[in-house]
Amino acid sequence: MKYAYYPGCSLKGTGRSYEESLLPVFKALGAELNELKDWNCCGATAYMSVDEGKAAALVGRNLALAEMQGGDLVAPCAACYLTLTKTQKRMEEYPEVHGNVTRGLTASGLKYEGKVKVRHPLDVLINDIGLEAIAKKVVKPLKGLKVAPYYGCQIVRPYATFDSQDNPVTMDKLLKVVGADVVDYPLKTKCCGGSLTGTMPEVGVSLVHGLLHEARRRGADIIATVCPLCQFNLDAFQDQASKKYEKSNMPVVYLTQLLGLAMGISVKELGLHRGIVPVEPVLAQRELTHV
Repeated sequence: MKYAYYPGCSLKGTGRSYEESLLPVFKALGAELNELKDWNCCGATAYMSVDEGKAAALVGRNLALAEMQGGDLVAPCAACYLTLTKTQKRMEEYPEVHGNVTRGLTASGLKYEGKVKVRHPLDVLINDIGLEAIAKKVVKPLKGLKVAPYYGCQIVRPYATFDSQDNPVTMDKLLKVVGADVVDYPLKTKCCGGSLTGTMPEVGVSLVHGLLHEARRRGADIIATVCPLCQFNLDAFQDQASKKYEKSNMPVVYLTQLLGLAMGISVKELGLHRGIVPVEPVLAQRELTHV
């Protein structure tokens, strides 16, 4: 199985441990991720609100490059995945958007014919690789590790291409197949505040606190996510939330880090040492720390 891989800006920066864990996990499962050549920033959600036309053209370039490279386009970042999917949908539904993007691509010597399928890693793991194949790669089950699966608000809203908008379960299934105890977490799609932690800190920190509080109240040892901004907010602003509300010491990691851990990949190789709230004490308690 071969895929074009769009890392986006976050996986090359603050979300580097997502890429560090994603690549070895997919390799171990026989899925080849080939980084998209000469990719550019997707503009995320902020650019869309400033100039939707130019933002769509920016995303269209990545889609055109992916079409040239061939294969489905895997976008791990929730914001990138949403922006790529949104631009595809808008081009299909609105002729003016399609025309705007086409003109921009033509000026750059590119073209896009709508043949690319944008995929999220969860979709690929469940529907292409499959739970049975993943289970066969498990050498160290995450027995006793209580995990709250946190999807965030972007990968199933507004486009539910591979899971339920209201109650997504792909992460739950993947965590169970590697032996983790999945915590019933009703806030799994509630927004973490996004950029509000930087623009309206009181609101952003309040949202962070709510997610942490509910995970702790339900007995979670750890929160697993698939969104770089969610991971950053819940990890980096946990100290501020603790000062204003109640003490919190909840590790927040990427799903791929936990999958890799169950496959016997080391903590360092998976980037699990990079968290602000250390995960090592929890893993040591469950005898899950590999060198």
